[in-house]
Amino acid sequence: MIDNWLRHIQDVRDRHAELLTALPDSDTRWRALCELNVIEQTRNVARTTLVRDAWKRGQPLMLHGWIYGLMDGRLQDLRVSIRDDAELDDAVALAIAGVRSRYAPQ
Repeated sequence: MIDNWLRHIQDVRDRHAELLTALPDSDTRWRALCELNVIEQTRNVARTTLVRDAWKRGQPLMLHGWIYGLMDGRLQDLRVSIRDDAELDDAVALAIAGVRSRYAPQ
């Protein structure tokens, strides 16, 4: 049963393998993977029929990707906020660029 749940995380890991493998250590990779997973799951929610139908009806609905830090107890805005289909791809790309800039070696 857990394989079905973990499959999504493995897909995120595979999709962003180049970014993750460039990171210096496993702790940094783990934190970046968690953030990427939140971003990708926000995208998945935006693609659901329920959300798309709400947007088609003109219903005001905004999705946000946030993550809770177990190490510091802080809620972090990953800057992936989506209010309609038109901004989905750009919002996700910007959020992924944010992960890259936070974690990629300088």
